[in-house]
Amino acid sequence: MIRLAICDDMPDQLETLRDLTAEYFAGRNLDVEILVFSHPDALLEAVRRELFHIYLLDIVMPMMNGIQLGRQLRLSDMGAQIIFTTTEPQFALDAFAANPVNYLIKPVARERLFETLSLAVSRVEDDRGGILCIRTPDAHQSIAFSDLVYCEYRRHQVIYTLEGGERVTTASSRIPFSEHVLPLIGDHRFIQPHTSYVINLFRVSRMTRDTFEMQGGHVIPIAQKRKHQAREAYLAFILRKGGSIV
Repeated sequence: MIRLAICDDMPDQLETLRDLTAEYFAGRNLDVEILVFSHPDALLEAVRRELFHIYLLDIVMPMMNGIQLGRQLRLSDMGAQIIFTTTEPQFALDAFAANPVNYLIKPVARERLFETLSLAVSRVEDDRGGILCIRTPDAHQSIAFSDLVYCEYRRHQVIYTLEGGERVTTASSRIPFSEHVLPLIGDHRFIQPHTSYVINLFRVSRMTRDTFEMQGGHVIPIAQKRKHQAREAYLAFILRKGGSIV
């Protein structure tokens, strides 16, 4: 399922965007959850609990404009697909600091919105690809790469921490951790900053000298001998996603 958030302080425009967006997904038989917010603070509060794949953000809003909101969202999710909507074209240049998918002038044309949503959805699907099949003590379970925050090796078991806080633990096995995580290491979204951990770069809130701070408040250590490699991989990831290094 694709999760999409719309933030606009004008009720009529919020309703119009919601209806058009729902029409787009229904017409393509795509599973979507659409949440609407009339204030940036309400959206930021929701993002503390769970992220969205696509954001439609009005630019002219009280307290915090859409560009500032987009930058805040980028801090917690480098993979977010952000679409700006506004009646004010003069903000276009500033808006691109948040690396948006598009910048749409209101009233938003249906065809233009649908084209932009198609591009955003294609990027989401690219980033969500990959399934990991694991054996738990009582069953086999599939985990989407996109749902994984990080995994760790402990006492001959691998513990997978998922978006939302759920944890899935494998059956006890003598198979080395390096073999368990081979499918992840082969994917550009994942790195191994420590012999006992593999992390999803999309789920990193920030990197410090000695740790990766992950979404949900998890702190993952970086081994001394892997610091340079981890930093280079993280910076390359940020640049690949269109971010900037300051």
